[in-house]
Amino acid sequence: MNHIDIPETMAGVVLTGHGGLDKLEFRENLNVPMTGVGEVLIKVGASAINNTDINTRTGWYSKGVTMGTDQGAAAGFETANEEDGTWSGKPLSFPRIQGADVCGTIVAVGESVDRGRIGERVLVRPMQQAPDNPSSYNLITFGSECDGGYAEYAVARSSEVFAVNSTLSDTELASFPCAYSTAEGMLDRAGLKAGERILITGASGGVGSAAIQLAKRRGAEVIAVCGESKFDKVRLLGADQVIPRGQSLLEVLEKDSVQVVADLVAGPQWPELLEVLIRGGRYVASGAIAGPIVELDVRTLYLKDLSFFGSTWQPKRVFENLIGYIERNEIRPVLARTYTLRDVVQAQEDFMAKRFSGKLAIEIGSPGT
Repeated sequence: MNHIDIPETMAGVVLTGHGGLDKLEFRENLNVPMTGVGEVLIKVGASAINNTDINTRTGWYSKGVTMGTDQGAAAGFETANEEDGTWSGKPLSFPRIQGADVCGTIVAVGESVDRGRIGERVLVRPMQQAPDNPSSYNLITFGSECDGGYAEYAVARSSEVFAVNSTLSDTELASFPCAYSTAEGMLDRAGLKAGERILITGASGGVGSAAIQLAKRRGAEVIAVCGESKFDKVRLLGADQVIPRGQSLLEVLEKDSVQVVADLVAGPQWPELLEVLIRGGRYVASGAIAGPIVELDVRTLYLKDLSFFGSTWQPKRVFENLIGYIERNEIRPVLARTYTLRDVVQAQEDFMAKRFSGKLAIEIGSPGT
């Protein structure tokens, strides 16, 4: 490994198992990871909090869990199965450094990587091609199947690390990768076009607020669903219409009036989402914070010729396009608050309580900060 002034140990937060917030431990004596063939070492400037971090920690992805994400987020889910407690459905190896978002600087490269990459300011793609089986839809998540950004240094494959030229701060840039690539992946999968109407649930969160900006960038009309206390912030992002969370959609919108639904919530109100879709409409999901088990009248699906899309896998162009949007200032970060590495537990608590609109960033400092 080629390196410059790289220490042997680092500070970081490790996840020791599925469960509550007590499974997160701040440590100052972690080994700095070594680069392998085709990999780069990144000095992490900032990371951020995501639903994926919470869901992985609690084991919410397990089929044994039928509740919404917030109902066991602090203590974990007793019904979670260790064998399928991750989004990939495979057992997780512990301890694990979480953190799907990484903005930082390449400080060392492994064999077969151009040394010219040292010094690049970069973002890491969160949803990555699986290294052992690079077929379509076979992915790993940074900070889940491999160690992520809740540490001073992180290793990633060079092919999944993208240079970014921006005047934004590390914390601002770290707010983009997971939330914005998820949102852009949803819109890409649903084929959202200029002039179409899109309904976005969970619109004040990280992915939802990203989806508003990205949908407006495509020239769509945006209807956002969120808590009333966050209406003003959601409107500032570009929402054309805002509906209070929990209100019947059919009291506000006409049936068959929306081309696309981007759903991050699911839960008991889910059947109404299909009612407001036009015939031939498209529904895309990448979350279920209100509960993963919903009631589907199959007649609505086939009589309205609806298309359903799950959205986790992303073609590489999604992240490449996102880098371009950032560099051309076509989207902006929605950064609600910044924490230190020691405060990851507090950041996850605030995230779960939905106290803020937008992203919660982790500014990575030196050991002890």
